[in-house]
Formats: sequence, structure tokens, C-alpha cells
Amino acid sequence: MHSELPDLSMPEEEQAHLAAETFRMLADPTRIKLLWALLQGESSVTCLAELAGVSPTSVSQHLAKLRLAGLVRGRREGTFIYYTAADTHVQALLAEALFHADHTERDLDDDVDHRHPIPKTAPAAAR
Repeated sequence: MHSELPDLSMPEEEQAHLAAETFRMLADPTRIKLLWALLQGESSVTCLAELAGVSPTSVSQHLAKLRLAGLVRGRREGTFIYYTAADTHVQALLAEALFHADHTERDLDDDVDHRHPIPKTAPAAAR
């Protein structure tokens, strides 16, 4: 069966492992909210806590994991650290995941609309 697909290629083991780790880090609603907020621009732990509706301690713990996974970056200014999303790949991952969630929630058929609009909550730069 696979021999009929000469162009079939599989991801390398390390690549598959890293992708799975990225999805594992995104498998938390608070982290999704934090990353989406960071796509709007640089922010502090206190501001992110307010936006996500969780404690600053919880935000710090989530950000530490996201930073280790390479999904966010921090910039120190005096005693404060300001965070941003690591790169445009984070935006693409979240936009696609939120589009899929919206698509599933509204029970839309796959063949109804093949375009992938940025969710209405996307940063202005993404629209």
C-alpha cells in the first residue's frame, strides 16, 4: 500500500517529538489565553494575570513552561520581565487551533469553506 505512494515522507523522530511537546504545552486553556494575549504585544505577568483571570503565580508557572518550550520570550527591564510570543509560528498554530475549535463548535462541514480565516479575536496585525 505505501509503495503506491512514492512521495510519502514521514517526520523524523526528533521532529515528531518536538511537535508533540509543542502541542502538549498548548493543551491548556490558560496557556492558550496567555499566548493569544502575547500576540497582541509585549506584556507583564500582572497584566497577563488580569487578562486571563488567573493569579500572577499561575501565570508565572505557565510562562516558565512556555519559555522552556520556546513559545514565549522574556525581556528584563529592571526588576520586571516583559513577555512576547516567540515567533509567527505561535500565531499560526493558535489561529488554526481556534479556527478548528470554532469550526467544530458550529458543526460546519469541511467542504463548506476551505478558507482559514483568522479568528475574530486575532491581533489586528494578523487580519
